[in-house]
Amino acid sequence: MRGRVLNVQRMSTEDGPGLRTTVFLKGCPLACDWCHNPESLSARPLVLWRAAGCLACAACAAACPRRALVVDGGTRIDRSVCQACGACVDECPTGCLELVGSEREADDVLAELLRDRAYFGPDGGVTISGGEPTAQHAFTSELLNRCREHGLHVALDTCGACSPSILLDLAWKADLVLYDLKLADDALHVRHTGLSNARILENLAALAEQVRTKASPREIWIRTPLIPGATATPQNVRAIGAWLRAHAAGAVTRWELCAFNNLCRDQYARMGQDWRYADTPLMTSTEVGALVEAAREAVGDTFPVLATGATRERPRPIEEAP
Repeated sequence: MRGRVLNVQRMSTEDGPGLRTTVFLKGCPLACDWCHNPESLSARPLVLWRAAGCLACAACAAACPRRALVVDGGTRIDRSVCQACGACVDECPTGCLELVGSEREADDVLAELLRDRAYFGPDGGVTISGGEPTAQHAFTSELLNRCREHGLHVALDTCGACSPSILLDLAWKADLVLYDLKLADDALHVRHTGLSNARILENLAALAEQVRTKASPREIWIRTPLIPGATATPQNVRAIGAWLRAHAAGAVTRWELCAFNNLCRDQYARMGQDWRYADTPLMTSTEVGALVEAAREAVGDTFPVLATGATRERPRPIEEAP
């Protein structure tokens, strides 16, 4: 069993409870304006270029069999012809080119995860994320099964944009589902992500029913990114909260409002892309706090609401209402 893996990240504290190792898979059906893992959107491997340290020596261009690189003070990659063969990466003398994404066997990934189990402790474990893990149903299923066989707590991080049968099958094999709800308004969801949210909401309602009736997974955490000018409005969080209270009570145990960050700016630059949020500042604690309060008003005591991430006043990650 082989899958397309972006990377394996250790010591994560933002992808579920405790210390975790997160497996990021390649490929996603959404195209969110604010995506913080842009290199994971395509299912294909990608070559990234870093300006710092580049000698503009053109060794990469000479090595490319498809003439996909142009060096003219910087290095430009024509992704319409680049096949991510890695020849340019091998020839770069300063390591400014990097090949991200590769096919890996499930056994290989599992062996890496098992080496990390010593630091998981009683609360940590493994999270399968993306990209979108439901886009690689068979591989994700295999990883979930194998992790459970070895007694690892495992979380599935999903946007819910898949067939109901795939979501419910994978969720059945997980201890926890981290479910993204970005926008309640369908037209805005289409504008900012490229897809309708109708299937996403239908899937979440079905998943909540599975939790309530079959207790698998054991719980759902909802995560909403707070994106200035898009999702970070009282109207949006109130609408999401009202939907959750009506359709997911008894299954959702936590709602995270994830404060905007701009740490992915370098990734867009390395891909040769402009990012519309590159100059957007972090939100203030007051702004985040107001949205937390709006969310709490919407859900009442149905489940707890908290903020995660950083603010201008608190640049280190938080996990509380600011």
